[in-house]
Amino acid sequence: MGFFLQRQKKVKSATTKRDVNEGIYTKCESCKEVLPVRELSSNLEVCSNCGYHYRMSATKRLNSLVDMGSFKEINARLVSLNPLKFPGYEQKIEGLMEVNQMNEAVMTGIAKIDGQTVAIGIMDSYFMMGSMGSVVGEKVTRLIEVATSRKLPLVLICASGGARMQEGIYSLMQMAKTSAAIAKHHQAGLLYISVLTQPTMGGVTASFATLGDILIAEKGAAIGFAGRRVIEQTLKQSLPDHFQTAEFLQEKGLIDLVVSRHRLKQMISQLIALHEGSER
Repeated sequence: MGFFLQRQKKVKSATTKRDVNEGIYTKCESCKEVLPVRELSSNLEVCSNCGYHYRMSATKRLNSLVDMGSFKEINARLVSLNPLKFPGYEQKIEGLMEVNQMNEAVMTGIAKIDGQTVAIGIMDSYFMMGSMGSVVGEKVTRLIEVATSRKLPLVLICASGGARMQEGIYSLMQMAKTSAAIAKHHQAGLLYISVLTQPTMGGVTASFATLGDILIAEKGAAIGFAGRRVIEQTLKQSLPDHFQTAEFLQEKGLIDLVVSRHRLKQMISQLIALHEGSER
């Protein structure tokens, strides 16, 4: 039984706006300040008043991180099948392809960051909340394998609501597959930088997202396995207000760095340069 295929035709063009809200003005989800949408978009979807980081599409994030014109996408045409015959799954995927101009919830390829060649994968929470199904796991695994064979540093920008329920156990299998590929990359002495963004939850957090040599999180990102409500109901007690935020997890030692989106490219570039310099 196959779980994915190579799509032969390109996704249709789309004009739907996904970053922030449509319109002229929007209200910040954190400080409630009224902001011009155009200004928010030009500020990398970060509130200029309080620094709240909105979700960001994979394409826009890619443009903010890699050198212009350097990205070469790989495995772009892999598309999910419906191994469990889940009702309406194919139609949902087709609709998301058209709206997002992507075939799946992760974009992978080779690019340069300040002239340094990297293998990079960027998850998109606008595509089924970045949930990890068989194609997401396969694309991430193939990217890691390319990074290992070409001896490249690996950068994964994670954003996910967790496993994709429409694919059941085939989704959960991706946790082991991606983790095994990361182990081989690590054994080769190569650098893996994982960037956790809003939100990074579930099976992605429990596998490749938290296996990086260096874990960076964007300010305020929600990071965890089970959701806050599930944990509170299980433990029968309240949790701190900032529980599962990037800052809370840095205090507890899980996250190495919490950075603003505006400094992310510079930080990744510096870490890669330091690692490359130590290898000489």
